[in-house]
Amino acid sequence: MRIGLLTEGGYPYAPGEAHTWCERLVRGLTGHDFEVYALYPDARQETQRLGELPGHVRLVRSAPLWGDFPAGHRRAAERRRGRGPGRRERRRFAAHFGDLVAGFATTPPGGEPAAAAPAGADDAPAPPVTSKADRFATGLYGLAELAGEHGGLPALLRSEDAVRILEAACHGARALPAAQGAQVKDLLAVTARLELALRPLSLDWYGDRRTPGLGGVDLCHATSAGAAALPGLLAGHFFGTPLLVTEYGVGLREHYLAGAASPLSAPVRALLAAFQGALAAEAYARAALITPGNTHARRWQERCGADRARLRTVYPGMDAGPFGAVADAAADDSKTLVWVGAVEPAKDLVGLLHAFAGIRRTEPRATLRIIGGAGRDPEAPGYLAHCRALAEQLFPDEAADARTVGENPVSFEEIGSPEVPTLQDAYASGAVVVASSVVEGFPRSLVEAMFCGRATVSTDAGAVCEVIGGTGLVVPPRNPRALAEACAALLGDPDRRARLGAAARARALELFTVEQNVAAFRGIYLELISHAPARPAAGRTRDAHGIPRPFARPAESHVPGRWAVTGAATRPAAPAGRTPSWAVPEEERGPAAMAAPAAGRAGAGGAAGARGTRQPVGRDAPATGQPRPTQGRGQW
Repeated sequence: MRIGLLTEGGYPYAPGEAHTWCERLVRGLTGHDFEVYALYPDARQETQRLGELPGHVRLVRSAPLWGDFPAGHRRAAERRRGRGPGRRERRRFAAHFGDLVAGFATTPPGGEPAAAAPAGADDAPAPPVTSKADRFATGLYGLAELAGEHGGLPALLRSEDAVRILEAACHGARALPAAQGAQVKDLLAVTARLELALRPLSLDWYGDRRTPGLGGVDLCHATSAGAAALPGLLAGHFFGTPLLVTEYGVGLREHYLAGAASPLSAPVRALLAAFQGALAAEAYARAALITPGNTHARRWQERCGADRARLRTVYPGMDAGPFGAVADAAADDSKTLVWVGAVEPAKDLVGLLHAFAGIRRTEPRATLRIIGGAGRDPEAPGYLAHCRALAEQLFPDEAADARTVGENPVSFEEIGSPEVPTLQDAYASGAVVVASSVVEGFPRSLVEAMFCGRATVSTDAGAVCEVIGGTGLVVPPRNPRALAEACAALLGDPDRRARLGAAARARALELFTVEQNVAAFRGIYLELISHAPARPAAGRTRDAHGIPRPFARPAESHVPGRWAVTGAATRPAAPAGRTPSWAVPEEERGPAAMAAPAAGRAGAGGAAGARGTRQPVGRDAPATGQPRPTQGRGQW
């Protein structure tokens, strides 16, 4: 099958955990063809690609989320028109952008009657909009239709009309409290960032069911619920393509954490956070399946509106091979604690140093090795210098006698140095691996320590308890006394350390390997595609060699008439009167094709929308009993 892999700031350009996971996934699933659609927010990634891609990656498309909109990515409709939006397009933009802004920049109406959505492209009345989420979806897909049919959306999003619409929402009776004091400079900053965030609506990535693009893939797999999910939302809305959302680090949580240290004003931060929250909620509502990387991420997704029935935890896969050569922890009298990671304030090394001071009172021979350089946090270099100074103050150099050079029991080292050539050497050098974070996502360093068979002492942050299980000691964060007592307990009991280390290795090999991760997604892909069969090119059920295509014609296509979902638990799809012209192949265009209902419009989101009771409605199918030209998958 064809998989559209949607990434943001990672694969195949930027290094990091997201790149590593995508690389292992693509190389592990060799039975599928991948098309990579990458958004990159950094100018340095424009010409950078890390390594050679495997042969079954058939296509790589990329677009920047910075600077001016690149002319080479504009859709064909805008290139054909060759002019800016007219009066009719501006009216449509005002209606759709007003709905979008009302969906994130206002508070709930509080008992007021439901507002009606703006008229569709053919001026037919649209279904009523009953909530903020509905208005956000109405505006989002309306802007996508406008961008596909007429173009010019980036300029409209930065126009004076957009600023006025946002200003009216911020100064209205139901404005967000934090945004009520927004000034003109704040509104300009928000609209400029909205243009960047909504840039995927204007890209030429979609094509149709016969040409390369998201219109022809069988499944969209987004690596976040933010901007990376936007192309998948459009593919699901216009083509009925199922969307899979995988998050190992919840983007909305990271946005909140980054916003606290941002130089932007409070109204700008509030509006951007509200937009990101509404976008994430829309992605969760339309996704056929959501795969968080741990329970911590799962709780965030549930708070943002994700349906618990469509959540399935899939732990990130890590390569256990390099750590297989590390011997199990010996039941000896070693007194060395090891901390491994990037030194930054969230790791709370200050608390660890104070805890080590308590350990030294009960274990005078104990040593602490802090292995890792400064992290990517802007405050990391200064924090590392502060930790070094604190260690020198708390632990003066000690010497065995009057003739020996003194040594500090705390050392700061880096991977690749003569003392620690490899990461495996770092874990092998310690009797106990300690983690002291106050903010944590998925603790990769703890999993590596478990692969090495080491007992661990860690603070209860993020997914630590879920990863450790019963194979290590967990204490509250910001509690140096509890951390010191747990470390001292393991340092004084070698047999217990050995038992915990063996149990940790067994648990890690069972749950957190690359093979486990790839096998899980192999099954998920087949499950989702079986519920949303692919529509064959040119309406054929056989390929070029005459071999029948699997799932070429769903069983529903043999039932006369059209079917609709009634009593559905989900909110309605975005209003639509017809399939946009850019989403219909040229040979199918014409009066009959343009009048046909949009494929998958009744159940946007593929398998996720197939709920409720099926009842025949509307006109019957042609006398031959075959489905209409634009009907296929997604008609439920």
